[in-house]
Amino acid sequence: MSTYHIQGATGEWEVVIGLEVHAQVSSQAKLFSGAATTFGAEPNSQVSLVDAAMPGMLPVPNRECIRQAVRTGMAIEAEINAWSRFDRKNYFYADLPQGYQISQLYHPLVGEGQLLIEADEKAGIPESKVIGIERIHVEQDAGKLMHDQHPTMSYVDLNRSGVALMEIVSKPDMRSPAEAGAYVRKLRSILRYVGSCDGNMEEGSMRADVNVSVRKPGEPFGTRTETKNVNSVRFVMQVIEYEANRQVGVLEDGGTVDQETRLFDPGTGTTRTMRSKEDAHDYRYFPDPDLLPLQLDEAFLDECRSSLPELPDAKRDRYETELGLTPYNARELTAEVETFGRFETLLSASAAKIGKAEAKVATQVANWALSVAPGVMKSLGDEADPSNATAEAQASILAMQDKAEISGGQAKEIYEIVLKTGRDPEEIAEAEGLKQVSDTGAIEAKIDEILAANPDKVEEYRGGKDKLFGFFVGQTMKAMQGKGNPAVVNQVLKDKLG
Repeated sequence: MSTYHIQGATGEWEVVIGLEVHAQVSSQAKLFSGAATTFGAEPNSQVSLVDAAMPGMLPVPNRECIRQAVRTGMAIEAEINAWSRFDRKNYFYADLPQGYQISQLYHPLVGEGQLLIEADEKAGIPESKVIGIERIHVEQDAGKLMHDQHPTMSYVDLNRSGVALMEIVSKPDMRSPAEAGAYVRKLRSILRYVGSCDGNMEEGSMRADVNVSVRKPGEPFGTRTETKNVNSVRFVMQVIEYEANRQVGVLEDGGTVDQETRLFDPGTGTTRTMRSKEDAHDYRYFPDPDLLPLQLDEAFLDECRSSLPELPDAKRDRYETELGLTPYNARELTAEVETFGRFETLLSASAAKIGKAEAKVATQVANWALSVAPGVMKSLGDEADPSNATAEAQASILAMQDKAEISGGQAKEIYEIVLKTGRDPEEIAEAEGLKQVSDTGAIEAKIDEILAANPDKVEEYRGGKDKLFGFFVGQTMKAMQGKGNPAVVNQVLKDKLG
């Protein structure tokens, strides 16, 4: 169990966390209209008559939005409700022309599911933990108010109005900022694997409402606050840290925590009151009269299920069991869609170049992909052209290294030149003299010179001073300008020194 507690004047306090993640569905059109959903378009350039709530306009559900929500539910092992219904959530807001939001309260599309967060001692998660998911319901987004465009008026951009959202509601199962951060990262990873949301938190396509309460361990849940629209993992963790400590301070001073909605200020790392929390009945929910209930048939559900990719946990397990990767490498390579995509492309190309099964070269490729290649790229900075880092080029370098034609240091040098110029790695190795010498005759000649020049040290070595072996290796590599194959150098030295 998590050991995260806040130490107050009256003893330890436990924090209880639940998250409501709003994920924008990846689709070309909005939930109930054909208007586009492209990010960054000119204000009010993607608004249909439905989005603008013109009289007589009727919503029509977008099949792809429903499909993506169902696929997401399946990816978190959730119950899929073949029958669901849309409700109206009534409130007035300037960026929602209808005066209500079409959402799902009583009969959501997706029921209970779960998500596993892995143990990570460094991050403060001592053991793996299953976080329950209460539901996923589909709803339309509101528009956007801009208060900095005019000194006395607020402008309204309705491009986002009507965009499809999945609201993914967790159970209050998290007990530390670290667990909440791991949950958001894992959920984002799954959404991106599935392709149901791009997970771009900076652009607002994934954001979280953070529910926090505190209690003495073992006592009933305390009164919670909800901090709205938090748009990064780091900010989610900061909200929890600040809000939990604030609530402990209030309670220990003899006050009570108000159930309210709050806003987070990234500049100060603090939250502030936005409005008192309203209960569901204040929104006057009722079934939307313009929309029939959703009835999903088996063929639709089967197609959703069969379209799912290999998900992060299954992929990580396969990397460990079939490819023999370490748990750390497997976790790092499967964390993001782009990372495993690049790795698998490079693994396939390297296995073909080297002429071995993928499992035989997987560790070599993983170490290159996670450590060596990013290190070279970082050291070059703006000098590197990432487009030159093709899988074919990197596979050629790995193949030369596997055949002991080049050393690890030479592999880095060749890769630097590839990133700068786009030249062929094998041509670089030949032209720049970046190949190891494995010719036994050439190595023997250099070693004979070194042994002849150091007869006293040869005698000392043969007299039992084994540490001098390293001296002879160093002298040989120096004489060969670092190009001697270390394995051959070591073997020849052992043979000659006896």
